[in-house]
Amino acid sequence: MVKMSLDNPPGVAAPFGDRFAHVARVDVAGGALLMLAGQVAVDDAGQVVAPGDAGAQAERIFEIVAGLLEAHGSSLADVLFIRTFMTDLGDLPAYAAVRRRLFPAAEAGRPPASTTVEVSRLFLPGAVLEVEVTAVAGAPKLA
Repeated sequence: MVKMSLDNPPGVAAPFGDRFAHVARVDVAGGALLMLAGQVAVDDAGQVVAPGDAGAQAERIFEIVAGLLEAHGSSLADVLFIRTFMTDLGDLPAYAAVRRRLFPAAEAGRPPASTTVEVSRLFLPGAVLEVEVTAVAGAPKLA
C-alpha cells in the first residue's frame, strides 16, 4: 500500500503565501520517499539572506533542507538527488565548497546524484540559488 501526503512542518517557515507544500512524501513498505520543493535562502520572515552571496545562501538553504528532512525522520545523509538552479554558474565554486562539506564523497562512497543549471533569475530579488532535494526516510542507509 502506498500513502501520499503533503506537509509544511511547523519547525520551518511556511512557504510563501501557502501556495505550495515544502515536502511531498510517498510512504512505501519500510520507508518513504521525500521530494522537497525548491528552497531559497530566506529567514523566518521570508527575507533573502545574504543577497547575491552564493556561499552564504547555500549554507542557509541546506539548513532549511535539513530541518525539513528532520521533520520527516531523515537527514542530509539520506539525500539521493539534488537539483540546483543558479543565476550565475560563476558562483559554482562557492556553492560547491558548501556541498563538498555537507555531502562528503568518502562518507557514503559517493555524493548524491545532482543536476545544476543556470537560470536568468529566481523569483526573489537577491536570491542566487534554489535547491530541490529528493531523499529517503526510514529506509536502510545507502550502501
